[in-house]
Amino acid sequence: MRKMIAFCGLDCAVCGAYLATQADDDALRAKTAGEWSARFNVDIPPEEINCDGCRSEGRKFFYCATMCELRKCGIEKGVDTCAACDEYPCEKMEAFFQAAPDARAALEALRE
Repeated sequence: MRKMIAFCGLDCAVCGAYLATQADDDALRAKTAGEWSARFNVDIPPEEINCDGCRSEGRKFFYCATMCELRKCGIEKGVDTCAACDEYPCEKMEAFFQAAPDARAALEALRE
């Protein structure tokens, strides 16, 4: 499977929201909504699990579309990913990497 690296370094191609959307799989939407609701201590209804990838022109999961500071920053700076930013890694990225070390590895690979 090809990688679809988001601004932050996460691989959209393995994300439950992306996979459920591409397959139009309501069972996977429900599973992803349940996992994320428990993990982030919020109520995410399955019908909100729709995403075509962070950097695509299509649908986005509401958090990514409206609240993700890393995505907003990348769009404002006009970079493909945070790996292309002159300020990489910034404080926001360093904090994010604490929760998502695989994202750092993906971005570092893009910088090579």
